[in-house]
Amino acid sequence: MAKILMVLTGADSWTLKDGTKHPTGFWAEEAVVPYQALTAAGHEVTVATPGGVVPTVDAGSLSAQFTGGEEGARQMSDALAAMAGLRSPVALADVSVGDYDAVFYPGGHGPMEDLAEDAESGRLLTAALGSGKPLAVVCHGPAALLAAHGVDGVSAFAGYRVAAFTNEEEAQGGLADKAKWLLEDRLVADGVVVDKAAPWTPHVVVDRNLITGQNPMSSAPLAAELLKALG
Repeated sequence: MAKILMVLTGADSWTLKDGTKHPTGFWAEEAVVPYQALTAAGHEVTVATPGGVVPTVDAGSLSAQFTGGEEGARQMSDALAAMAGLRSPVALADVSVGDYDAVFYPGGHGPMEDLAEDAESGRLLTAALGSGKPLAVVCHGPAALLAAHGVDGVSAFAGYRVAAFTNEEEAQGGLADKAKWLLEDRLVADGVVVDKAAPWTPHVVVDRNLITGQNPMSSAPLAAELLKALG
C-alpha cells in the first residue's frame, strides 16, 4: 500500500482582472476520479490544503452539465461525501514529502488564486520533483508550479513537458477575457513546455517523474499513469 498526498486549493473564489470574485474551488471530477482509482487499488490518500482549511468544491463541477446528467451529479456528490479526508485536511506547512510515496494536485480555478503564490506548496512541489517520486498534476493544478522557484528565480519545472488547461479551453469556457492571467501563458513564461491536445480531449504527458493532465477529461488516464508509476 502506498501513501499519496492530495493537495487541494483552499480558495473558494478566483479574483478576476476587474476585481470581482468568481466562485470556485477544486473541480470535483479531478479529485474524485483519481481518489477512487487510488483507494480501489488499496492505497491511502491524505488531503492537504494551505493552512489546513476545509476545501471548497466548485459548485459548477457538481452540476448535471459536467457530470453526465442528474444521476451523475448525484453520484459525484455522494463520492465527495465519502471522502472523509476532505473534512479534516492537514496543513501544507506540516507536510513532509518523505512521508509519502506520491503527490497529486487536482485543479479547478482555485489553484490560480492561492497555490500559484503559495511558498509552502512551492517547497513541496520542488521536493517532490527532486525526490523522483511520482508527482501528478491535472488541469488548473499546474498553476501551483508557478510557486516553485529556486533562489535564482528559475522554475524547478523549467524545461519539463506538461499538459495543462490551455488558453483555448479557457476562452471556450468563457473566462479568458476576464482573467488576470492565463495558465498556459504563465507556464511558458516560466520555461515550461506546454504540450497541448485538442480542447476537451483526454491528454496526459509523462516527463520523468512528472505526470500531468490537460483538463477534467484527463483525470482518469492521469490516475492510470500514477498507478502505473506506483507499481
